[in-house]
Amino acid sequence: MTAIRPFRALRYDPARVDLARVLVPPYDVIAPEERERYWLRDPHSAIRLELTRDARDEADTDYRPVAEALAAWQREGVLVRDARPALYGLAQAFDAPDGRRLVRSGFLAELHLEDYERRIVRPHERTLAGPKADRLKLLRAARANLSVIFLLFEDRAGAVREALAAAFAGEALARGVDPAGVENTLVRLDEPDAIARVQAALAERPVVIADGHHRYETALAYRDECRGDRGADYTLAYFADAFDPGTLLLPIHRVILKGSAPAPSAWSRLAPRWGCSEVALPGPEALPAVLAEHLAPLADRHAFAADDGSGVLRIFQRPKEGKGELAIRVLHREVIEGLFGLDEAAVREGAVAFPKDPVRAARDVRAGRGALALYVNPLSPDDVFRVTAAGELLPQKSTFFQPKLPTGLVFRLLDDGEARP
Repeated sequence: MTAIRPFRALRYDPARVDLARVLVPPYDVIAPEERERYWLRDPHSAIRLELTRDARDEADTDYRPVAEALAAWQREGVLVRDARPALYGLAQAFDAPDGRRLVRSGFLAELHLEDYERRIVRPHERTLAGPKADRLKLLRAARANLSVIFLLFEDRAGAVREALAAAFAGEALARGVDPAGVENTLVRLDEPDAIARVQAALAERPVVIADGHHRYETALAYRDECRGDRGADYTLAYFADAFDPGTLLLPIHRVILKGSAPAPSAWSRLAPRWGCSEVALPGPEALPAVLAEHLAPLADRHAFAADDGSGVLRIFQRPKEGKGELAIRVLHREVIEGLFGLDEAAVREGAVAFPKDPVRAARDVRAGRGALALYVNPLSPDDVFRVTAAGELLPQKSTFFQPKLPTGLVFRLLDDGEARP
């Protein structure tokens, strides 16, 4: 099903640059006011290949300066291209919100582009036209994949992990701490038998886009413009096993911005289907421990916690009635719409905020920047694969995959037909 192949990576020469100074977050999480800081951090910062210096220039640029910088950095030897195709293992060591030190191990490869209708590459969210138009301008100008699409696959038997083990035990090509504090270690996998085992394992299963829907759909559009261009038939992708302990799926919470918090008597409208318990919450800093003790154990049920800033956290829970029923959908249907009257249109228009950090959500409510915070448990990998296998999309802002993939570890030139095995 999923077709991948090795490629000749274009990489920063670690003898010429400090990787920690040139790595940047994905383009779509860099705030407009942050661009200047990353731009000035290093004259070869990867942001110069991804974004305009000033966000206001984006609409009018044709990204020719990116193509010029890409060519100049190769002439100067700042960027070097590997002589032989390979897969590239990437280990990312990071601190989870609960304090655990985790490592997510995956690999980078060329992914053969497939239309969604074939159900080989599966999306989990909708996209917007504006970002895709901008990324298409960049792809046309640069003729290169400058950031990575993040894909999940299912490997419960560990076949891919076993094939990558020798590469991760060997010498690193590059190491660098990215702006999020994640330690990135890049290794090379070019042993033919190991590559064949990884390819065979992926060929048996579909993949789900975890992050990079706009980039993937941009690559599809460019492929359709360039029929017959073999380089445009593929894109740069990172693959991680969704069921590996280091692949962390975190929840995205909800803050009700419009309306007021329900009176205590209003919550009775959820009875008798929902059970409710109350827990003291002395302040936002106590929230992670309280949620870990009282909400996390309810992961096999529909459950959420409601925080109106009063110092009392209400924990609601009820059994799941069907295997395919997602707790986040139930929350929107029965609480956000059922109690607050906020339908999908109202949510799209900004009636609800989607914070990743529950402590920040709690502080916002206490500062009057929201009527109520609703805290949820994360979806499971099984949820993601079940929903996408059915051809459905997850509700808006359902999952947060940590850590993000920084831009600057590896680039891929589309003119990569030579030196291919």
